Amino acid sequence: MSADVAADTAVESCAGPLLELVNVSKSFERDCEVLHSVSFRVFPGDCVVLAGANGSGKTVLMNILAGLEPPSSGRVYMARGTTVGLAFQNADTQILGETVFEDCAFGPLQWGYSRAEIDARTNSALAAVSLLDRRDHYARALSGGEKRRLTVAGVLALDAKVVILDEPFANLDYPSVRQVVQLIISLKHAGKTLVIITHEVEKILAAATRLCILSKGVISYDGTPQDALDSKIFSCYGLRDPLHCPRTLSDLLWT
Repeated sequence: MSADVAADTAVESCAGPLLELVNVSKSFERDCEVLHSVSFRVFPGDCVVLAGANGSGKTVLMNILAGLEPPSSGRVYMARGTTVGLAFQNADTQILGETVFEDCAFGPLQWGYSRAEIDARTNSALAAVSLLDRRDHYARALSGGEKRRLTVAGVLALDAKVVILDEPFANLDYPSVRQVVQLIISLKHAGKTLVIITHEVEKILAAATRLCILSKGVISYDGTPQDALDSKIFSCYGLRDPLHCPRTLSDLLWT
């Protein structure tokens, strides 16, 4: 089946979605359907946590949202003027410049902006992620959390309207996780539209305006974080209950 991907002129107003998937399915082999009839919308100012256990289809859905691959069927709409930026799970694969400044400036440079515009965009983006004081540092010598922030800066330098963060807490120590959480909160307060793909919902759920849970290629929940907590649905989909509270030493074991 061929995919139909189009810009939807009917969703251009600020009240409409920036991105919309309608009955999107994705198959890699005839009998291997990874996504099944997924409908999903991202509105301006959303901070969406897209959660799911390993193998639920999160990465494939992320790639379709980011425009990296087409669906097998269904429609993908994007409001006019909408750009999507993606910060990969492995920040090292996204670092292309030698210094922090050069890496952040890579995108604007490829887009052909003037030197003055490149400098302005890069400095502004680095300031937004609290890395401006490290602009001359070697990019690959940054900590894990700083590298994550640098990849987000690269997205901000291109003024992406929708920022997608893929497993932003993966392989980070506690201080680095806190850095990334603080960055997400600051981006939310700045009015950025965010899609956070993670199975570690307890780290960021309190900042989300919306929670979507993907299970076996289907959106099984799409609603408020509070309603999800009240319904105690997380373990049903292979996710840790964010409100799990150990009371004894033995409770700390994940058994």
